[in-house]
Amino acid sequence: MKLDVISLSSGKAGDIELPDDIFGLEPRADILHRVVRWQRAKAQAGTHSVLGKSDVSYSTKKIYRQKGTGGARHGSRKAPIFRKGGVYKGPTPRSHAFDLPKKVRALGLRHALSAKASRGKLVVLENLDLADAKTSVLAKAVKEQGWKRVLVIDGAQVNENFARAARNLEGVDVLPSMGANVYDILKRDTLVITRAGVEALQARLNGAQAAAADQGATV
Repeated sequence: MKLDVISLSSGKAGDIELPDDIFGLEPRADILHRVVRWQRAKAQAGTHSVLGKSDVSYSTKKIYRQKGTGGARHGSRKAPIFRKGGVYKGPTPRSHAFDLPKKVRALGLRHALSAKASRGKLVVLENLDLADAKTSVLAKAVKEQGWKRVLVIDGAQVNENFARAARNLEGVDVLPSMGANVYDILKRDTLVITRAGVEALQARLNGAQAAAADQGATV
């Protein structure tokens, strides 16, 4: 598929041919859902914790005699049925992460990029060069383009002046090509990729595909 390339300062700056196997797929919600769940589970802190029966502080003395009280038999105030007793099988710190095949992750990124392209929410920039690394200059350019919540993906390294200008600009996030991921792409309304970013994403995804093919051949 062919897409116009624009410049932040001077409008149209040519066009670019985007590969259909990365930007022209029919988006599949099931694959996107799997990858997003994997990302969010991996990012979850898992620090939730409660005090169990062995963690609460109480005397270990038997609270009353075993027989003759007319009540149930109890040996400890730490039991869950008592006030301030330990919680039975409560949450403990753990990792929520789970494994997801690399080829599914790569496929998810392809479908996320294709989803933005199919909805007309993909913009290709010539580069991120700014004459002046000021937030006000970038804010004006973003407003003129009509971008509200935008993710900008550059090549291997993000343009330093652009990153500095976007640092305090609400609604504009910047990532290098290796940081591109399904969750961040879907979360924003508009996806902006530089020419260098397109080339880097092609190399990354084609490399992942080749590695998966080699692994399959080895097996």
